[in-house]
Order: sequence, then structure tokens, then C-alpha cells
Amino acid sequence: MTINVELREEQAARLDRFATGLRKTRDEATAQLIEEGLRHAEFPAVEFRDSAGGRQAYVVGSGLAVWEVLLVAEGYGMDARVTAEHLRLDVEKVALALGYAAAFAEEVHGALEENRAMTPEKLRACLPAGAWVGIR
Repeated sequence: MTINVELREEQAARLDRFATGLRKTRDEATAQLIEEGLRHAEFPAVEFRDSAGGRQAYVVGSGLAVWEVLLVAEGYGMDARVTAEHLRLDVEKVALALGYAAAFAEEVHGALEENRAMTPEKLRACLPAGAWVGIR
């Protein structure tokens, strides 16, 4: 579906900078921003940020990605209250993050599995030469 939107020059310039940063076209970046805005409207405790792993869903007001909240919640039998206490977050934010994880399971579980698959050897391969510090 095509939607025509009229933007001010300043907005178009900002959109172009955003698209360039993502290495996407203006149309692709626009569609991504609309999707992220819709998801945030449905789950107001979730926002989107750039990270080393690309754009990810994070819990508003924290440094935690949604997949990280899910990881902790799994250890507590998906109990939002106990997870919130452990993470020192508002229980409503944790419940919304877990709701987001359920609604967008493929995305969130993919990030979680990617993290679980990380080994010291894989991490070493990702770091610049000389950056690895061995721990005994």
C-alpha cells in the first residue's frame, strides 16, 4: 500500500539522515518508523534504539533490551512481578515488555538465541586485535 505524506523540508532532511544511518531508502526508513511507532503505541513501555545488534526494542527508562527482560523472566517462570523486583523496574513496564516479547516472539526470541549462542571464541573473533583480555 502506498501512502502519501507531506513533510516539511526539515522533517524530510531528518528522515533522510535517519535512512542513511540505517543504510535504507527513504521509503524503507519511513515504513520502519511507522512500524516502530505503532508498536510503541501498543506497548508504551517499549521504545526502539540502535545497538550493536541493530535496532532493537528496549524498555523505556532502562538500559535493557526486551530480550534481556525475557531472559530474566524465564528464570522466574515468567512472573512479571518477581522479574520487576529483580531488575528494579516498574512491574507495568516488565509486563508490557513481556507482552511485546509474546506479540513479536520471532524477533525477541531470535535476539535471545543469538545471545545464548555467543561463545568466548565468537566474541574474540568480533573484537579488534589486541582487545581480548583473558580471565583465568
